[in-house]
Amino acid sequence: MTTSELKEFLDAKVLQYNRPTFLETDPISIPHRFQAKADIEISAFLTATIAWGNRKSIISNANRMMELLDNAPHDFVINHEEKDLDNLKGFVHRTFNGEDFIFFIKGLAHIYKKHNGLEETIAEYSDGNFLQFSISQFKKCFFEIQHPLRTTKHISDPLKGSAAKRINMFLRWMVRDNSTGVDFGIWKKIAPSQLSCPLDVHSGNVARKLKLLKRKQNDAKALAELDANLRKLDPNDPVKYDFALFGLGVFERF
Repeated sequence: MTTSELKEFLDAKVLQYNRPTFLETDPISIPHRFQAKADIEISAFLTATIAWGNRKSIISNANRMMELLDNAPHDFVINHEEKDLDNLKGFVHRTFNGEDFIFFIKGLAHIYKKHNGLEETIAEYSDGNFLQFSISQFKKCFFEIQHPLRTTKHISDPLKGSAAKRINMFLRWMVRDNSTGVDFGIWKKIAPSQLSCPLDVHSGNVARKLKLLKRKQNDAKALAELDANLRKLDPNDPVKYDFALFGLGVFERF
C-alpha cells in the first residue's frame, strides 16, 4: 500500500468511527454528561486515569466515581472537606483504589488552586511541538504535595519511557475539535498538531500491520515512531487516526 493509498484508507476509517455512535461504548461518554468546562475536564481526567481493562467496567466505575463526587466533580474538588473523602475509601478499579482516588481529588484541588487548572498547567510547559515534556512536568506538579508513593504509578511519565496512553487519550478528548460531537475541543492553548496517539495493544497491533510502526514494545520510543508516521499523513491533526487504528483493532479485528 502506497502512502497515498494508506492515507485514503485511514481517512475513510476516521470518518467511519469519529462519530457520536462511538460514544455509546467508549469512556468518553462520561465527560459528555457535563456542560461546564471544569466538570468536563475533571471527569475526563479521572475517567482516563482508570481507562484500562474491560470497557464496560471502565464506564461503570467511572460513573461510580461521578456519583461519589455528587455528580459535581469541580465543586467537589474545590470545596470538599476532609470528612467528604471518607465515602471514596471503598472505591476500586483494578489497582486504582480508594487511597488513590482520595489523593487524586487532593491533587486536582492543588492543580486548580495553585496552578490555575489542568489546561494551564499542561500548556505552561509546552514546547510547541510535542507534549511529552508537558506531561512529565504536569506529573511533578500533581505530586508536589504529600502523597502515597503507590499513587504515582497512575500518571505515566513519557520521559521515563512510557507511551502514556491514558493521559494522551485525555489530551485528545480536550484538544481535538468537537465538529463531529466526539472530542470536546475546549482547550485552546494546545494545538491538535501537538498531540500524540493513545498507543495501546489495539492501536499498536494495527499500526504494525499497516507498517506505521516497527518497534515491538508499546513504549515512548514506539510512540515517537508512530507520531512521526502519522504526522506524514496529517501534520495538523495526526491523532484523528486514533479512531481508525482503534476501530480497526477493536471492532474489525484487523
